[in-house]
Amino acid sequence: MSWTSSAARIALLLAFAAMLGWYYGQPLWAVVAALLGLVVFWLHQMQRVQTWLRSAGQPPPETYGFWGDILSEIYQLQKKGREARAQLQSTVDYLQNSFSSMRDGVAIVDDHGVLKWFNQPAQTLLGLRAADQGQTLMNLVRSPEFLRYFNRGEFGTPLEYRTAGDAGTWLRVEITRFGDGDRLLFIRDVTASMRMEKVRKDFVANVSHELRTPLTVISGYLATFLGDTTKLEPRYIKPLQQMLQQAERMENLLEDLLWLSRIESEQGLAMHSPVDIRALLAELQDELGTAYPQRKVELE
Repeated sequence: MSWTSSAARIALLLAFAAMLGWYYGQPLWAVVAALLGLVVFWLHQMQRVQTWLRSAGQPPPETYGFWGDILSEIYQLQKKGREARAQLQSTVDYLQNSFSSMRDGVAIVDDHGVLKWFNQPAQTLLGLRAADQGQTLMNLVRSPEFLRYFNRGEFGTPLEYRTAGDAGTWLRVEITRFGDGDRLLFIRDVTASMRMEKVRKDFVANVSHELRTPLTVISGYLATFLGDTTKLEPRYIKPLQQMLQQAERMENLLEDLLWLSRIESEQGLAMHSPVDIRALLAELQDELGTAYPQRKVELE
């Protein structure tokens, strides 16, 4: 029933009351009485609507006319809202169950840094407790590297940092924004891979240093032999030249490995730091003198 039909019904009621009051000689009082009765009826209907709205999931009370249409539309909206919430809750439960089954840590933080949810691996890796849900993450994680990374807000590159303590573990943290400022954190224990990487770097550096000395000796003797070819038999000259060429090639490869090892070891250092140019040039002079003893390198 539309509001025009209800307005027509009210107009007919007032007209009937006016006619009845005119018959008894009190048309004004009759209209007032009709309006008061209408107000009482509407207040009663409003009280029923309020009572029904406070009840959880109950069907609307039986009524008719304009109020019946209002209650029916409200009930349909409530039903759709409950279905949408149930579907959304089902999706959230599915995601949380999926995250809970992961071996990596997963945590959800709102735009104020408050922990909304986290799984058991995240609780173990970050040192959280079940009662920490609803607390600020910045007050719970004490790592300065993590705090700087989280507050900076630039999450294009994952963070790898070591937790406090002598037996501290290495954690890899990836953060993704979603929703209205919420952040999804993935935490993984990368201690084993970091140790293997350190073993690899140490092995490359040690092997490079250990091979460098015998290659330098071999190159030095070969260069000495080839310094005066008049004393050598002609059939030995070409093999010795090839041996020297390959030895120098091996030395260049070792130099590349050493520089790679130095670059990897200095990746975690500050990007802007003072450099002693004199000491650097002296070290370069020493290395060039060792690699090429037949040549003289001077610094001006």
